[in-house]
Amino acid sequence: MFLTLVLFIALLEYNRMGLGDSCRLEQWVCALAGALVAPLLFYAAPEQLLPLFTAVFLILSLFFLFRFKEIETVHHQLGWLLSGLIYLPFLLGHLMPLRMLEDGRRWIFLTLLIIMACDTFAYFFGRKLGRRKLYPAVSPNKSVEGGLAGLAGSVIAALAASFTFLPQLGMVGAVLIGLLLGTAGQLGDLFESLLKRACKVKDSGTIIPGHGGLLDRLDSLLFAFPLVYYIARFCYGG
Repeated sequence: MFLTLVLFIALLEYNRMGLGDSCRLEQWVCALAGALVAPLLFYAAPEQLLPLFTAVFLILSLFFLFRFKEIETVHHQLGWLLSGLIYLPFLLGHLMPLRMLEDGRRWIFLTLLIIMACDTFAYFFGRKLGRRKLYPAVSPNKSVEGGLAGLAGSVIAALAASFTFLPQLGMVGAVLIGLLLGTAGQLGDLFESLLKRACKVKDSGTIIPGHGGLLDRLDSLLFAFPLVYYIARFCYGG
């Protein structure tokens, strides 16, 4: 239920970020459809995803066919809505099968710990030591030094997890997973920054005072959770 609500709100933020007040009905339809991915995965009914997204595409096609205002913007609006249905439900949806693994809860805690450590180290060390811009065209405030510090924080967090609640990682595995998730988290952050700059907005929303929208809190995790699921399942046997 929590993940369904998170997906619904994040999709509304994503759609509003790119489309503003246009296509409001279509925005809500896509947010609702995307949120349904969570219960379908929870109840082990992934075969229902095909008819769900087929129905959504057909409904959107009819909406745009008979409701458009400016024909020149149809491809942009339809493309933005459909990209949101891949970006959020499919990436964040990996939380469901991850949680169902034998040590799924621990792997989720590991991911949260690594991403939070990465963000914290990158922020504080970047402010103190940052000199070289990491990717100014997308995120002017991020620095190379901050990015490297974030990776160091990720490795420290993964090692701490290996010594406490996930001993099966081992030291080598912890270092590799820390580097991988730290990199993925920063790439996820940069990708959402790219979308926000393209949409000319500072934050995806205002639901979290002082921190922006829900999507702003999820951006790093969206790229991390799929990797964690496949690592946990295929490298550590679930």
